[in-house]
Amino acid sequence: MNQPRSKISVLVVDDEVPARKRLVELLGKDADIATVLEAANGVAAVAIIEEKKPDLVLLDVQMPEVDGFGVIEAVGVEQMPLTIFVTAYDRFALRAFDEDAVDYLLKPFGSRRFEQAMARAKLRLQNAKANANANAWGQNVLELAAKRASPGEIWDYLVVKAGGITRFVSASEIDWIEAAGVYVNLHVGGKEFVYRISLGAIAKRLDPFRFVRIHRSSVVNIRAVVHLEPLSHGEFEVLLRDGARLALSRHYRANVEARLGQSL
Repeated sequence: MNQPRSKISVLVVDDEVPARKRLVELLGKDADIATVLEAANGVAAVAIIEEKKPDLVLLDVQMPEVDGFGVIEAVGVEQMPLTIFVTAYDRFALRAFDEDAVDYLLKPFGSRRFEQAMARAKLRLQNAKANANANAWGQNVLELAAKRASPGEIWDYLVVKAGGITRFVSASEIDWIEAAGVYVNLHVGGKEFVYRISLGAIAKRLDPFRFVRIHRSSVVNIRAVVHLEPLSHGEFEVLLRDGARLALSRHYRANVEARLGQSL
C-alpha cells in the first residue's frame, strides 16, 4: 500500500510583487503544497529559512543588496533547502544546473514549465527523505552558485588610465556606455572616460543583471534608467539619471524585456 505524499512548505523569494504573487497563485493550485511563505528580499529570506526551515525555496537570482546567491552564502550550502532558481537571465551556470538536475525557471515562464519544475522538485524531496539525506541533491551546483563567477570574470571595477593617472571606476556607478570607434566611452555621474575595449567585449564582462544592451552603440545600467518614452515601430527613448537620452532600438527590445521578465 502506497504511503500518502507528505505536504510541502514553500518559500517564495522575489523583490517584484507581481512576480511573487504569480508564483504564490500557481502554488495555491497545487494540492501537495501545505504552506506558502513569502519574502520580498534576501535578508527576509535568510531569516525565514533559518526559522521556518521550508522544504522548498523558489529563489529569485537577482535582488537588490542581498541577491539569490547571497541568500545561499548566508544560509550555508549544507543548510539550504531544495531550491528552484528564478531568473530573467540564463548566463550564471544554468547549463550546469541542468546537468546536475537543479532546476530553474527562466522568466517569463508558463504554467506548464512551472509544473515541470515542481514535479522534479517533489521527486527530489521524496528521494531525499527516503535516503535520510536532504542535502545530497545538487550540492555541487549550490556551491557553484554560491561562488558565482570566477574572480575577474565579471568586472566590479574598471581600471581606467588617463593622463598618467590610474582610476578604479566602480561598475555600479556607470550610467551608460557608448561605442566610440574601436573603444568605448564610460559615462559616470556626468563624467566621461575612454576605455580601450570594444562595446561587445565590455558587455560580456559586466554584470548582466545590472547592464543591458539597448542599441548597437550603447549599453545602459538598468538602475540608471528614469523612464522610457515610446517612439514609433516598437522603439523607445530612454531617459537616464544623468539627463542623457538614448534610443532603445527594436532589435534590442527583447534584451530589455528578458532582463525585466516583463513586456514593455
